[in-house]
Amino acid sequence: MIGRVAAWVRGARAITVLTGAGISTDSGIPDFRGPQGVWTRDPSAASRFDFDTYRADPAVRREVWRMRAEHPAWTARPNAGHRALVAIERLGTLRALVTQNIDGLHQAAGSGAAGGPAVVEIHGTVHEVECLDCERRTPTRQVLDRVAAGEDDPACLGCGGVQKAATISFGQALKEPVLRAAVAAARDCELLLAIGSSLTVHPAAGLAELAVDSGARLVVVNAQPTPYDGLAAAVLREPIGTVLPEIAARAGACEGPAG
Repeated sequence: MIGRVAAWVRGARAITVLTGAGISTDSGIPDFRGPQGVWTRDPSAASRFDFDTYRADPAVRREVWRMRAEHPAWTARPNAGHRALVAIERLGTLRALVTQNIDGLHQAAGSGAAGGPAVVEIHGTVHEVECLDCERRTPTRQVLDRVAAGEDDPACLGCGGVQKAATISFGQALKEPVLRAAVAAARDCELLLAIGSSLTVHPAAGLAELAVDSGARLVVVNAQPTPYDGLAAAVLREPIGTVLPEIAARAGACEGPAG
């Protein structure tokens, strides 16, 4: 099956990749719904990702800022799965890399560099903070320095409004230009690789069906079953850090930088 998928990668004129939390677990960032996922081990943790609760409750914001300072993204490094996607990008047929992840590891590995297709962060990024009132953006490290200095709920320096990581929480609308870019990438590809995603969170999950409806092959690479396995031309359960480099190598892709 891996050889067949590699042949599809080699022969496709337009490839779109959709990644979820599963690609980053080898970098030390836990997923949400897997056997050792954040919400599997602590179901109450999901409440901290609710937009209205965050905006209304200073106690929740204080807890979130404390957790944000300890987020594993600050020390995580790209793994073999991220680097394999850089290699596939070098084939010149990658239409887009759409990610549900907020950790920035695709960019750290080299995806989207040197004029390549941009990484579409459909759920935002942990590396920036956005004011919910004036929309001012600030590097997260600057805000976390204020937290370390004793501000447990740092307000926007521009307008005094509530600040939040520039990520999409439950109940918060996706950025329309980002969503349009993701939809276009799914609609315009010949092959969609859905990697490390449970394909249960919409609208991101719906990109798989949109691609198939538009005539693309769907390949699912995920440890657990997904709702879209039945639409897939191939389903691979092997570890992402093993299977993606093998697909890239068999497709004739060159290894990208380690990041």
